Amino acid sequence: MAFTFALIGIFILILILAIVWDKFYQKPEIRPEVRAGKQGEKEAVRIIEQVLQEGDILLSNICVCYREKETELDNVIINNRGVFIIEVKNYSGVLVGSEDDYEWTKYKISRGLNIYEKRVRNPMKQVKRQVYILSRYLKCYGIRVWIDGYVLLLNNNSPIHNNMILESSKAIDQAIHRRSQNSLNKKTVAAIKELLM
Repeated sequence: MAFTFALIGIFILILILAIVWDKFYQKPEIRPEVRAGKQGEKEAVRIIEQVLQEGDILLSNICVCYREKETELDNVIINNRGVFIIEVKNYSGVLVGSEDDYEWTKYKISRGLNIYEKRVRNPMKQVKRQVYILSRYLKCYGIRVWIDGYVLLLNNNSPIHNNMILESSKAIDQAIHRRSQNSLNKKTVAAIKELLM
């Protein structure tokens, strides 16, 4: 009899713990746009890794701060040709905007044929800010290097088409291996990697 009460007590305790765990320790629900962004970042890393060559270093989700200006860099590639930032956007729908606009407009059509409009940050402006912050950050440590910034729109829906917008793995390869006129030695590459890790 005592054994039965002990088993019932243990069962009730486990049930209470399961309820408490479910209520207080459940992961927060991730908003769809955040989930799409994270999936896009993973896809971008996969695409970038396909074009990396020996000696290329890929760092992802790097936080950098310079004089209270903080930014998160989706992807930084360091190699003997330089330092490259690739900002990733997984925007769906149609984007409208110019290079100089602070925000772009994103239009999306629902299954019910309703048109939704949303303002999104111009990623070109965003990556220019990131280049500025990273260059100043490295300069604080005595590293003066030109940094190239690019935007990768995974859905190839950019309203702008120039060298700053990457639309394929071939464009990524050209950006990090052919376009740059920089030349970094192994010591500088290692120093930059150390600062960003």
